Amino acid sequence: MLRVEKLSKNMGEFSLRDVSFEAREGEYLVLLGASGTGKSVLLETIAGISLPDTGRVLLGGRDITYEKIQKRDLGIVFQNGALFPHLTVAKNVSYGLKCRGEKSAEIRSRVEGLAEELGFSSLLSRNPVTLSGGEAQRVALARALAIRPHCLLLDEPLSSLDRGACSEIRSLLRRLKRRNITIIHVTHDYEEALSLADRVGIMEEGTVVQTDTPEKIFTQPISGFVADFVGIRNFIPGRLVRKSPDKERASEFVSDRIRFNVLTDEKEGEGNIIIRSEDIILSAQPVSTSARNIFKGKVVDLFPARLGMEVIVDVGVELAALVTRESVERLGLEHGRELFVSVKASAVRFIGA
Repeated sequence: MLRVEKLSKNMGEFSLRDVSFEAREGEYLVLLGASGTGKSVLLETIAGISLPDTGRVLLGGRDITYEKIQKRDLGIVFQNGALFPHLTVAKNVSYGLKCRGEKSAEIRSRVEGLAEELGFSSLLSRNPVTLSGGEAQRVALARALAIRPHCLLLDEPLSSLDRGACSEIRSLLRRLKRRNITIIHVTHDYEEALSLADRVGIMEEGTVVQTDTPEKIFTQPISGFVADFVGIRNFIPGRLVRKSPDKERASEFVSDRIRFNVLTDEKEGEGNIIIRSEDIILSAQPVSTSARNIFKGKVVDLFPARLGMEVIVDVGVELAALVTRESVERLGLEHGRELFVSVKASAVRFIGA
């Protein structure tokens, strides 16, 4: 297990601030954040490339905060691979083993075994500058794995690859995950995190603000920032009020400018509601439906989304609905169009503060 405790580092205009998290034995942990949130700085501090101002890094209970890089039992893969350009592929992979004084026969066996496992046996005599992006990342992974690290650190390993190479390396990382290697992977791509992570840590302004399973992060974000970052468009703060004592789950959620009927077992109090964009129904006229939340609103924006069109409707608060392009044409949706918004009470999820 690798544990980070209250790690801080002042870098002038940017700082890591009291970062704490742990990667459990055999876990694939993805640290997710936008550019400039300190992901790479954090990884380099864990690796020993940069030293913290305060805090600790522990590996298997051993304090490695100020140990030399080569004694940390960590492997690291950078965004661009960072292969040694003057060494062949084979010598790149064997570099760490030679530094540790391994015997030549053992080095050869280890290099050939990793090359076969990661799919680049035919490239061992090649120079790194002749490799494609995907090939270079395979070699970089092999070099990091060669020393049998207790933890593998991955710094945006897919961000510089084309779609095909990205898919191949992602599949390779899933295979490594099945070997129960402890991995810490930093990225800005939530879909990448979903496809790989056992747990996800969300970074905001130099610190880790929430760590949980991908499902929990998506369904129970602790803040508007986290909700927005993972693609939740409708995250509204307010207060839950029980409507009637004889209706156990019937409650009302009150925000500054709107009220929602909610079905929940949560207690009254401050919190937030989440509504999935695909659970919002738009119509030109009020429709006969079981939905208990029906509002009249006005379109303030619409634009293409991955699975159709996203329509922003002001009903007192702005709600984002995901609809098909056919629906946009059928309803005549455009800026300023008045329409009705329907949401079932069961589709409104309350999260207590």
